[in-house]
Amino acid sequence: MQKVLGFGGFFFRSDNTSELAAWYRDHLGIDTVPKDYDTPCWQQQAGPTVFAPFDRVTDYFGNQEKQFMLNFRVADLDAMIAQLESAGIEVRRDPNSPYPNGRFAWLNDPEGNPIELWEPA
Repeated sequence: MQKVLGFGGFFFRSDNTSELAAWYRDHLGIDTVPKDYDTPCWQQQAGPTVFAPFDRVTDYFGNQEKQFMLNFRVADLDAMIAQLESAGIEVRRDPNSPYPNGRFAWLNDPEGNPIELWEPA
């Protein structure tokens, strides 16, 4: 059986695409999509990726109207949280961390989309 190799992109709707792309670039280091085919796009590091449907009524994403939550692996959760907070972004630490698989924190982008930060163990 053929299997996919990983995510080739994540596409979602936005009220202001250029401002939201800039927010992800400025605060999480995700390069904006190049305007040409010669410029490389953002490259993620190889590592574990969880692909998990959740029950429609889950509280895990926060806002019930949001259909997805982005989970980004980070090397140093404390440094990432400090960077975000210094930019005035509210970050919620998981009060039960650490877990056997690592530590977690949550925030929302400017359009309210939920983001989970994960520092693997």
